Amino acid sequence: KNVFADDSGLVIEALNGAPGILSARFAGTGKSEDNIAKVLNLLENEDNRNAYFIAVFCLIFDGETHYFKGKVHGKITQEIRGIDGFGYDPIFIPDGFDKSFAEMTAQEKNSISHRYIATQQLNDFLT
Repeated sequence: KNVFADDSGLVIEALNGAPGILSARFAGTGKSEDNIAKVLNLLENEDNRNAYFIAVFCLIFDGETHYFKGKVHGKITQEIRGIDGFGYDPIFIPDGFDKSFAEMTAQEKNSISHRYIATQQLNDFLT
């Protein structure tokens, strides 16, 4: 059978790659606001704010396994910025921008996001 799966996460250099695959459960409560608070607390005295979002799609198609990876690099803010989006969007500013994902319109974010990049690769493979 053909199968599709995906996962994504936030990788922060100063936290040795955390929260990574545990992004949704980083604070242990399953609440985005708690995850954000934990990240900001851990980075409170940290100058290195480098991070990236990553999404990996796996497609098993006709018995062959294919991976599609999207990354968007950026920085973690000092404070929450914006009210849109979800997860860590209010504390992530992608490289080349001066606003967080949560300050962007859905169209702006979706045109550069890690999921968009992986989806484009998947689409190219399927067409």
